[in-house]
Amino acid sequence: MTTTAESARETAAPEPAPRGRAARIAVLVAVFLCAACGLVYELALVALGSYLIGDTVGQASIVLSLMVFAMGVGALAAKPLQRWAAPAFAGIEVLLALLGGLSVLGLYAAFAWLSLYTPALIVTALALGALIGAEIPLLMVLLQRIRAQDAGSAVADLFAADYVGGLLGGLAFPFVLLPLFGQLQGALLVGMLNAAAGLGLVLVVFRRELSKRATLVLVSASVLVAGVLGAAFALADDFEVTARQALYRDPVVQSQRTPYQEIVLTESVALSGAADTRLYLNGDLQFSSVDEYRYHEALVHPLLSGPRSRVLVLGGGDGLALREVLRYPDVRDVTLVEMDPAMLRLAREDPRVSALNRHALADPRVHPVAADAFSWLRDNRERFDAVIVDMPDPDSTATAKLYSAEFYGLVEQAMAGHARVAVQSGSPYFAPKAFWAIEATMREAGLATTPYEVSVPSFGEWGFHLGAVGAAPELALPADAPPLRSLDADTLAASAAFPPDRSRIPGLEPSTLLHPTILEYSRGEWQNY
Repeated sequence: MTTTAESARETAAPEPAPRGRAARIAVLVAVFLCAACGLVYELALVALGSYLIGDTVGQASIVLSLMVFAMGVGALAAKPLQRWAAPAFAGIEVLLALLGGLSVLGLYAAFAWLSLYTPALIVTALALGALIGAEIPLLMVLLQRIRAQDAGSAVADLFAADYVGGLLGGLAFPFVLLPLFGQLQGALLVGMLNAAAGLGLVLVVFRRELSKRATLVLVSASVLVAGVLGAAFALADDFEVTARQALYRDPVVQSQRTPYQEIVLTESVALSGAADTRLYLNGDLQFSSVDEYRYHEALVHPLLSGPRSRVLVLGGGDGLALREVLRYPDVRDVTLVEMDPAMLRLAREDPRVSALNRHALADPRVHPVAADAFSWLRDNRERFDAVIVDMPDPDSTATAKLYSAEFYGLVEQAMAGHARVAVQSGSPYFAPKAFWAIEATMREAGLATTPYEVSVPSFGEWGFHLGAVGAAPELALPADAPPLRSLDADTLAASAAFPPDRSRIPGLEPSTLLHPTILEYSRGEWQNY
């Protein structure tokens, strides 16, 4: 027999009152905003690690796996708090806002001054993940208090708002926050929004569930957190300058963070009065004005002993390799492909760099292109007499594709019949596996190679590969080479003689897009260097 109460439960639930509907919408909006903030925190940690450490895949794996794990722990830990769901949720959001907003600042400080980035990252990811995981159970309780409904419908509503909020955060981070505010200030702004969303929901919709004491504590904590985040926002620029300077030995005279990398110029003056200008990309030294000529002369002039009417330079946005190419009057046309437009502006407009490259980008023979070299080569239909590959070292996932068999295959397609290519290949002393793996990869793409190394005091022993289709190219200087400061015929001949401890390593697998062995070989070697 069916009771009256059971019959009532079997009938459809009535439409919520306008006040109830508004409250449910407020909860779902809070879910939406909190989810967006949580995803921004995750992306901020991944992006910071990719800038500071360089291993994007590794950093993403660490952050995402730790945070997902901690979210599960946080969800379980929130079960005893369901009795006090409203004040517990507000407190968690205020704490999450503080930790999430300060996460980038704290990790940058740990990297710059303490050299404890990875331990700090692990602790931060676990703490943020636990707080984010505690949100959903408490929000589920709050949603049910407004209007009880079956579990499936409640979960559907909650997760729909959560996932759509994740979409907002995922798109806002790279396209709004980073360009307009940068990583540090962007995270602080999101922290403020996070606190406002959590506390606002509780104070407006669930204020009757708060005691006067709880209300006072939450409001006071929120004011304190807002003050801390606001002060950090106001001081963010000064902090970044101070922290960045702590990373470099010499005074920083120019710095900018672009969508592709962090560019830093430092300058010091020796007792002799000579200035030493240094360029760093994502913290890695690219050149020192004291001895960069050794590197660029070795990279360019042996290549130009062959055909050189039309030259392609891939990378080398500082214009220093370009300077050496333009010393030959019979070079008719040079195409420079550099991914970061900011590097081209620096090479053209910064007086320190433009003086070093002798205003090479202003030469009418030069045609600079701001593009990714891999993508540019895929669309290229021109053929060149000489190709210079002057890319950053293959110590990260972002640069690994530029040392793959597929990349060198595209380079080979851009080479005219008797063309040659010169590839900067890192240090055969500090990273021998990476150096010889580059040769194995070039050979996999059909290029015969001649390896050689020179001494660059800022780097140590540094190596290159000269490549051609068919027979291995002869290592020689052009008969009409201009006066050089570091190379002559005897020095160049000696550079091809590797001592036994740096000789070719047999059995190294070539690197490909889907199997980037260059990372396996270089990981650890470059960190030790």
